[in-house]
Amino acid sequence: MKKVAIDEVDTQPNPLDVHEIRRPVTQALGAEHVAMNYFELAPGESFSGGLHTHHDQEELFYVESGTAEFEVGRERETVTVDAGEVIRFAPGEFQVGSNPQDAEEDVVGWAIGAPGPRHDWDELESVVYCRECDAERGHETRINSDGRFEFTCTECGNEFQL
Repeated sequence: MKKVAIDEVDTQPNPLDVHEIRRPVTQALGAEHVAMNYFELAPGESFSGGLHTHHDQEELFYVESGTAEFEVGRERETVTVDAGEVIRFAPGEFQVGSNPQDAEEDVVGWAIGAPGPRHDWDELESVVYCRECDAERGHETRINSDGRFEFTCTECGNEFQL
């Protein structure tokens, strides 16, 4: 058994600088079969760096306070998730969640992924703009040794980092 207070978990923001407060509860608890992150999102901040999917992990997002908006699927359908609501994304389902720029309050929320405390980077796919294709395309996604995201276009093979 292990117990932690959220305020005692160190903040580890996303390398793309899309939020200030993300507390990886998984690491603090030493969890081996589930990923769990606590977020506080100011207006304009997001849970992740962009539209993506985990082919090996389902994700749940619980909104504790505020109202989050999720873009879902490659068509980017907008789904609103209010305080006290939970949304689930199956493996392979594209999504990105955020606190809208014009929001009047912060979003406090939780991201929970399973199975496993970390996803396999080979199973993560992001939809980003490819300069070579001149269009949004699926990209293999990984983090390099400098902690920066690297992307490889699945259409043309173009590589770049953010």
